[in-house]
Amino acid sequence: MPLDTSTYTLGLLRLDGRRWNELRRIHAQISIQAAADGSSYLEMGNTKVLCTVAGPAEERRRGAGGGVSGSDEKASVVVEVSVAGFSGVDRKRRGRGDKRTSELQSTIASAFSTTLFTHLYPRSTITVSLHVLAQDGSLLAACLNAATLALIDAGIPMADYIVACTAGSTSAYSSNDESADPLLDLNGIEEQELPFLTVGTVGAKERVSVLVMETRVQIGRVEGMLAVGVDGCKQVREILDGVVRRQGVMMLGSTAS
Repeated sequence: MPLDTSTYTLGLLRLDGRRWNELRRIHAQISIQAAADGSSYLEMGNTKVLCTVAGPAEERRRGAGGGVSGSDEKASVVVEVSVAGFSGVDRKRRGRGDKRTSELQSTIASAFSTTLFTHLYPRSTITVSLHVLAQDGSLLAACLNAATLALIDAGIPMADYIVACTAGSTSAYSSNDESADPLLDLNGIEEQELPFLTVGTVGAKERVSVLVMETRVQIGRVEGMLAVGVDGCKQVREILDGVVRRQGVMMLGSTAS
């Protein structure tokens, strides 16, 4: 059944009650697994991701995970993504060779290999394990945000936060509507019917480090979608920064006591 986009004008609400430029609820925690070097749990709407970080550790032979190889001068970043069979509506279990999973691993590893200070850890491996517990849109963005929090929890130096979100358009490619309005943070139903992109930025500035678009859209709409996505990344960064600061206050309080 096609998605009804008649309520998507800038003055009205979307199907889930949000305005065009509103994020879904974001809930995040760090240091949730004591056995890991770093860990985090993040919810973006109904998309839920658990992330753990191991390392930097002595370099090992890379397995099924996607990653960027290191050298004697810097560490390698290995990303492993596992998608629970119950995470989606179709209850499909993805194997190790799944193309979609491999693309996620490669994109995340490439993003963090340029942001982490890998030159401080020669001949070592940083392993990021992401476990997708529920999917409802913005999966790549949620994985990037969760990995950022877990790497901060692990104490691995990086240039700044990598934060991400999605942005879309209110009309499909076939409608050829150049006046379509942009949307921020699409849910699962919207992603199935509307063109969208995932954008990730580094820090509070508008420096784009990740840009992925897998749907067709008129070139005239891309600029508006990208601008809305970058603005959404700024909002996400404020939320994640608040999570990190609250955790730091808690740690200082427990040390003082």
